[in-house]
Amino acid sequence: MRVDIITLFPEMFVGPLNESILKRAQNKGLVDLRIHCLRDFTKDRHRTVDDRPFGGGPGMVLKPEPVFDAVESLRQPETRVLMMAPSGRPFKQADAFELAKCPHLVLLCGSYEGFDERIREAIVDDAFSIGDYVLTNGALPAMVIVDCICRLVPGVLGDAESAGEESFSHGMLEYPHYTRPYSFRGMKVPDVLMSGNHAAIAKWRHEKAVERTKALRPDLVEKFEMNGD
Repeated sequence: MRVDIITLFPEMFVGPLNESILKRAQNKGLVDLRIHCLRDFTKDRHRTVDDRPFGGGPGMVLKPEPVFDAVESLRQPETRVLMMAPSGRPFKQADAFELAKCPHLVLLCGSYEGFDERIREAIVDDAFSIGDYVLTNGALPAMVIVDCICRLVPGVLGDAESAGEESFSHGMLEYPHYTRPYSFRGMKVPDVLMSGNHAAIAKWRHEKAVERTKALRPDLVEKFEMNGD
């Protein structure tokens, strides 16, 4: 998979995209991550990327010309263009699974008051938000989404089953985990996990996942039940 990220702040990506799982994925050739500065696609000597909004109001708006030029220089027949925007739809694990199948993604990171609307209308395939809050720019949401997607690319995770067992993969939060030592400060691992009875362990894990989801994210339980799962 290739991922091109267009941003005004390329330096922000240096650490997060070059550590841990993403670093190993790139070293293995499973993921090709490329960062582009939007100003490199301008044509004036001031490298202008923004202007005042028509109709008045505070702030500046990202101009269409450099964004169109950037996307058109990178787009391939199978490319999907994603916009990072507070007005985008909430990014979900299901979106990550879908996008992990795409051979090429282009992510647009907003800044200031956002993008000229003609960008969304003409060249964007989907717009995503990572939460009901506003950040300084779209770099952090892009990092979150890239991390979420790339770890689902086949071969990236050491255990192929890991992604399918994680929170949100089945509409619920994940069950509790335990490791050695068996007893720590008087707190012991549940006996069922020591039993070797795989059916009993699976049943316990499902019950605990439902219990945890009801306690922490009742909204997910409602959606789960509405879908008939």
